[in-house]
Amino acid sequence: MKITAVRVIVCCPGRNFVTLKIDTDAGLSGIGDATLNGRELAVASYLNDHVIPCLIGRDPRQIEDIWQFLYKGAYWRRGPVTMSAIAAVDTALWDIKAKAAGMPLYQLLGGQSRTRVMVYGHANGRDIAHTTDEVLRYQAMGYRAVRAQSGVPGLDTVYGVGRGAMFYEPADADLPSEHDWSTEKYLRHTPELFDTVRAAVGPELHLLHDVHHRLTPIEAARLGKDLEPSRLFWLEDATPAENQESFRLIRQHTTTPLAVGEVFNTLWDCKDLIQNQLIDYIRATVVHAGGITHLRRIADFAALYQVRTGCHGATDLSPVCMGAALHFDLWVPNFGIQEYMRHTEETDAVFPHSYSFDAGFMHPGETPGHGVTIDETLAAKYPYQRAYLPVNRLQHDGTLWSW
Repeated sequence: MKITAVRVIVCCPGRNFVTLKIDTDAGLSGIGDATLNGRELAVASYLNDHVIPCLIGRDPRQIEDIWQFLYKGAYWRRGPVTMSAIAAVDTALWDIKAKAAGMPLYQLLGGQSRTRVMVYGHANGRDIAHTTDEVLRYQAMGYRAVRAQSGVPGLDTVYGVGRGAMFYEPADADLPSEHDWSTEKYLRHTPELFDTVRAAVGPELHLLHDVHHRLTPIEAARLGKDLEPSRLFWLEDATPAENQESFRLIRQHTTTPLAVGEVFNTLWDCKDLIQNQLIDYIRATVVHAGGITHLRRIADFAALYQVRTGCHGATDLSPVCMGAALHFDLWVPNFGIQEYMRHTEETDAVFPHSYSFDAGFMHPGETPGHGVTIDETLAAKYPYQRAYLPVNRLQHDGTLWSW
């Protein structure tokens, strides 16, 4: 079997997606997600100009060798653009190999470790009362786990409080919009939010919260300690993790479980966090961490230290990535939970898929491959539209802050 053609498909059915399609002389094709929110065309260029010429004529079944070629052969390793491009190739190759074997991808990975995949939804509200109502709505839909985000009094815009009730798309403007931020107001408000939500939903529902990298380590430690009575499933991205050692300070002061990793690209980004047991969940993704091949390495390493997976699953990951992630989730022994933010109807139409949701759990389906395809004719009706993620500035003096 040989690769005969490879092409990049960029479309915008509600938001921008970059998809890689690989064709073979055996009549089999595979697709992979290459979307990097706000930098989509950088990955598309990397694929078109530097990766695709190296793929033509290769045996698509040699997944490991191709992965090593694209990683080591570039000399300039790691980074979100490179690893997203490698992930797209890797996911498409696993799709082809599973189709050639006539089995769903999770079977090719080693079979299922569970019968279904627990997912969490996003309950977002303009204030505490609204967020509490949204959490109760998700609970009524059968969700066992819900992430709660609320507007903060005195702040005009807050991460996680978006335009849609069931989805959230933060890339909102042709040039970066500027949001205001106050750590002091957020730290006063958030414990009250979870006191109220926990009292409303009872002890059984798993509650999660995303700080989105906005606190210093000692501020994150204080928040984790303040939230201990609410028994969170996890506190996500409590502080920027470029300095992995910073999580040691948080760990010393709170027993609230910690999750991080949606912006990680390789095992090296989380090695110290995992081996020093400074986190409880690793959130690296198929698309941004080098595909299924490399995500398996991260998960296997994490399993040595009882760290579980919790893959990022926002709307800036296409249904192609979601399908691949669900096959990975069904297989991986040290699974924790999967984020599930629903795509728009337009996106679902462009990317027909076999995965399904039922009362707080998902299943990738039994279609050979990863079970997601792309309607290229329909995709062509949604041309690329430049869209940036926002930036944050401190409310009191305008200093640029982590968004």
